[in-house]
Amino acid sequence: MTLKPITAIAAAAILAFPSQAATPAKPKPAITRVVGSPTAIISSSVDIPAGSRIVMLSGSTASPIDPAKPDEFGDTATQTRSILTKMKATLEGMGLGMGDIVKMNVFLVAPTPGGRMDSAGMNDVFKTFFGTSEQPNRPARSTVQVAALGRPTILVEIEAMVAKAP
Repeated sequence: MTLKPITAIAAAAILAFPSQAATPAKPKPAITRVVGSPTAIISSSVDIPAGSRIVMLSGSTASPIDPAKPDEFGDTATQTRSILTKMKATLEGMGLGMGDIVKMNVFLVAPTPGGRMDSAGMNDVFKTFFGTSEQPNRPARSTVQVAALGRPTILVEIEAMVAKAP
């Protein structure tokens, strides 16, 4: 059977330019988080693919509970809630969300001199922002006790790395 010239041209075009349906779509790269156990509140590792948008959030401290009392920031849980709420608003303004946070560094001061940091108070609030049914992502995180932060009544400072896969 001989192909007519127009059919031969059409066949050559089909071979040279296969349809999109014939070409399998490349999967989009994704950020991969490894969580050590179902009860873990943080990821043990996070893999960020090349080409991702990366944003660094500087260390942030709480806002005063009452603007009329500029030195009152509350306990560790109150300060953590203030910081994470501010971070959420900052990220939303950038078209990002709390689920895009991939790494956090948390600095805690003991509420009493010579005491231990209130990691339980910080974690209680942390769990309301991460690993929930509404926002299941959990960042990798380091939490350390420090002797002091910028002001005597500041107990918490948090910095974050944010990534959005292409």
